[in-house]
Amino acid sequence: MSTEDNQEADEDIRYFVRIGQTDLDGTKSVERALFEMNGIGRRTALVVAEEAGIDRQATLGRLDDDDIESIVDAVENYAENTPDWLANRRNDFYTGDTEHITGNDVNLQRNQDVNRMRMIRSYKGVRHERGQKVRGQRTKSTGRTEGTIGVNVEELREEAEAEEAAAEEGGE
Repeated sequence: MSTEDNQEADEDIRYFVRIGQTDLDGTKSVERALFEMNGIGRRTALVVAEEAGIDRQATLGRLDDDDIESIVDAVENYAENTPDWLANRRNDFYTGDTEHITGNDVNLQRNQDVNRMRMIRSYKGVRHERGQKVRGQRTKSTGRTEGTIGVNVEELREEAEAEEAAAEEGGE
């Protein structure tokens, strides 16, 4: 491939493709670019590419507008076109619906869920408030946030040096 072909290929690529509220890298394959979006993992990216009828290895920035629209539709209608167990938000607390949330909505929904747990003073909510581990992990030896535990060698050296300096001044 000559340099002219490379320049022509670079000219007709979109470096950023916007899906929802997220800018995706147009230089990557469809599957890899979708994987960078919040709420879409590897398996979901594969299913979305199949649902849209697009080769998952195709470069996202080289696709035409119709193909990108089909990807956007597949992402937005993901929960309706797949089984419930593939959705990331099953049986919502308030509505009871099963949906698949993506983009900034994932973080927003997670914060709302944690705040609800804190408000009703559930065990998980109290653990979140205190900054402790929530999911039953060990806490005896890990997750310590307070200062140094054990011997602080640097502090001992500083104290020893200070004592030596005081002894030298007193001895002279």
